[in-house]
Amino acid sequence: MSTEKTYPMTKAGKEKLEQELDHLKSVKRKEVVERIKIARGFGDLSENSEYDAAKDEQAFVEGRISLLENMIRKAVIIEESVENTNNVSLGKTVSFKELPNGEEETYTIVGSAEADPFEGKISNDSPIARSLMGKQVGDEVTVQTPGGDMFVKITSIK
Repeated sequence: MSTEKTYPMTKAGKEKLEQELDHLKSVKRKEVVERIKIARGFGDLSENSEYDAAKDEQAFVEGRISLLENMIRKAVIIEESVENTNNVSLGKTVSFKELPNGEEETYTIVGSAEADPFEGKISNDSPIARSLMGKQVGDEVTVQTPGGDMFVKITSIK
Protein backbone atom coordinates (compact mmCIF):
# COMPACT_ATOMS: atom_id res chain seq x y z
CA MET A 1 0.00 0.00 0.00
CA SER A 2 1.62 3.25 -1.09
CA THR A 3 0.48 6.47 0.42
CA GLU A 4 1.06 9.40 -1.90
CA LYS A 5 2.75 12.42 -0.42
CA THR A 6 0.35 15.28 0.07
CA TYR A 7 1.19 18.93 0.58
CA PRO A 8 -0.81 20.60 3.35
CA MET A 9 -1.16 24.34 2.71
CA THR A 10 -3.45 27.27 3.21
CA LYS A 11 -5.69 28.51 0.41
CA ALA A 12 -3.45 31.60 0.08
CA GLY A 13 -0.36 29.39 -0.10
CA LYS A 14 -1.86 27.35 -2.92
CA GLU A 15 -2.81 30.53 -4.80
CA LYS A 16 0.78 31.79 -4.44
CA LEU A 17 2.12 28.52 -5.92
CA GLU A 18 -0.41 28.74 -8.76
CA GLN A 19 0.75 32.31 -9.54
CA GLU A 20 4.40 31.23 -9.57
CA LEU A 21 3.54 28.29 -11.85
CA ASP A 22 1.63 30.58 -14.23
CA HIS A 23 4.58 33.02 -14.33
CA LEU A 24 7.07 30.22 -15.01
CA LYS A 25 4.94 28.80 -17.83
CA SER A 26 3.88 32.06 -19.46
CA VAL A 27 6.96 34.27 -18.99
CA LYS A 28 10.07 32.50 -17.72
CA ARG A 29 9.87 29.51 -20.06
CA LYS A 30 9.72 31.81 -23.13
CA GLU A 31 12.62 33.94 -21.83
CA VAL A 32 14.83 30.87 -21.40
CA VAL A 33 13.98 29.52 -24.87
CA GLU A 34 14.89 32.92 -26.31
CA ARG A 35 18.21 32.91 -24.42
CA ILE A 36 19.00 29.46 -25.82
CA LYS A 37 18.24 30.67 -29.37
CA ILE A 38 20.52 33.69 -28.93
CA ALA A 39 23.30 31.59 -27.36
CA ARG A 40 23.11 29.10 -30.25
CA GLY A 41 23.93 31.99 -32.56
CA PHE A 42 27.28 32.41 -30.81
CA GLY A 43 28.61 29.35 -32.60
CA ASP A 44 30.48 26.34 -31.19
CA LEU A 45 28.22 24.84 -28.49
CA SER A 46 31.08 22.86 -26.87
CA GLU A 47 32.67 26.04 -25.47
CA ASN A 48 29.58 28.23 -25.26
CA SER A 49 29.05 29.22 -21.61
CA GLU A 50 25.95 31.30 -22.42
CA TYR A 51 24.35 28.24 -24.03
CA ASP A 52 25.30 26.02 -21.06
CA ALA A 53 23.92 28.56 -18.58
CA ALA A 54 20.68 28.91 -20.54
CA LYS A 55 20.26 25.12 -20.75
CA ASP A 56 20.93 24.83 -16.98
CA GLU A 57 18.31 27.51 -16.32
CA GLN A 58 15.88 25.71 -18.61
CA ALA A 59 16.40 22.49 -16.65
CA PHE A 60 15.81 24.38 -13.38
CA VAL A 61 12.64 26.09 -14.69
CA GLU A 62 11.21 22.83 -16.07
CA GLY A 63 12.02 21.05 -12.80
CA ARG A 64 10.33 23.79 -10.78
CA ILE A 65 7.26 23.69 -13.07
CA SER A 66 7.03 19.93 -12.58
CA LEU A 67 7.41 20.25 -8.79
CA LEU A 68 4.80 23.02 -8.55
CA GLU A 69 2.31 21.08 -10.70
CA ASN A 70 2.76 18.06 -8.43
CA MET A 71 2.41 20.12 -5.24
CA ILE A 72 -0.73 21.85 -6.52
CA ARG A 73 -2.25 18.57 -7.69
CA LYS A 74 -1.62 16.96 -4.30
CA ALA A 75 -2.42 20.04 -2.19
CA VAL A 76 -4.55 19.50 0.88
CA ILE A 77 -6.09 22.81 1.93
CA ILE A 78 -5.92 23.51 5.64
CA GLU A 79 -9.35 24.64 6.74
CA GLU A 80 -9.66 27.03 9.64
CA SER A 81 -11.50 24.77 12.06
CA VAL A 82 -13.78 26.32 14.61
CA GLU A 83 -13.27 23.51 17.08
CA ASN A 84 -9.83 22.84 18.51
CA THR A 85 -8.94 26.54 18.54
CA ASN A 86 -7.09 26.02 21.83
CA ASN A 87 -4.43 23.70 20.43
CA VAL A 88 -1.46 24.47 18.19
CA SER A 89 -2.14 22.94 14.78
CA LEU A 90 -1.48 23.41 11.08
CA GLY A 91 -2.60 26.85 9.89
CA LYS A 92 -2.49 28.39 13.38
CA THR A 93 -0.38 31.36 14.43
CA VAL A 94 1.39 30.68 17.70
CA SER A 95 3.32 33.08 19.93
CA PHE A 96 5.77 31.95 22.58
CA LYS A 97 8.52 33.30 24.82
CA GLU A 98 11.81 31.60 25.40
CA LEU A 99 12.22 30.93 29.12
CA PRO A 100 13.28 32.36 31.45
CA ASN A 101 13.08 35.85 29.91
CA GLY A 102 13.33 35.73 26.12
CA GLU A 103 11.64 37.86 23.50
CA GLU A 104 8.21 36.85 22.25
CA GLU A 105 8.28 35.18 18.84
CA THR A 106 5.29 34.54 16.59
CA TYR A 107 5.06 31.99 13.78
CA THR A 108 2.33 30.60 11.57
CA ILE A 109 2.58 26.84 11.12
CA VAL A 110 2.12 25.92 7.47
CA GLY A 111 2.85 22.98 5.19
CA SER A 112 6.42 22.64 3.95
CA ALA A 113 5.36 23.85 0.48
CA GLU A 114 4.69 27.38 1.73
CA ALA A 115 7.17 27.67 4.58
CA ASP A 116 9.05 30.98 4.58
CA PRO A 117 10.82 31.74 7.86
CA PHE A 118 11.48 35.34 6.76
CA GLU A 119 7.69 35.85 6.62
CA GLY A 120 7.17 34.07 9.94
CA LYS A 121 5.82 30.91 8.30
CA ILE A 122 7.43 27.71 9.55
CA SER A 123 6.98 24.20 8.21
CA ASN A 124 4.94 21.73 10.21
CA ASP A 125 8.00 19.45 9.78
CA SER A 126 10.34 21.91 11.55
CA PRO A 127 11.61 21.10 15.07
CA ILE A 128 9.81 24.13 16.56
CA ALA A 129 6.45 23.26 14.97
CA ARG A 130 6.72 19.56 15.82
CA SER A 131 7.41 20.46 19.48
CA LEU A 132 4.46 22.87 19.67
CA MET A 133 1.81 20.80 17.83
CA GLY A 134 -1.15 19.91 20.04
CA LYS A 135 -0.02 22.13 22.91
CA GLN A 136 -2.10 24.92 24.49
CA VAL A 137 -1.63 28.48 25.76
CA GLY A 138 0.36 28.43 28.99
CA ASP A 139 2.10 25.13 28.18
CA GLU A 140 5.85 25.08 28.70
CA VAL A 141 7.54 23.12 25.94
CA THR A 142 11.05 21.86 25.25
CA VAL A 143 12.00 22.58 21.63
CA GLN A 144 14.93 20.61 20.27
CA THR A 145 17.03 22.75 17.94
CA PRO A 146 20.39 22.12 16.27
CA GLY A 147 21.87 24.57 18.79
CA GLY A 148 20.48 22.65 21.79
CA ASP A 149 17.22 22.51 23.69
CA MET A 150 15.17 25.67 24.06
CA PHE A 151 12.44 26.04 26.69
CA VAL A 152 9.42 28.11 25.68
CA LYS A 153 6.02 29.08 27.07
CA ILE A 154 3.11 29.41 24.64
CA THR A 155 1.50 32.86 25.06
CA SER A 156 -1.18 32.83 22.35
CA ILE A 157 -2.73 30.74 19.58
CA LYS A 158 -4.81 32.28 16.80
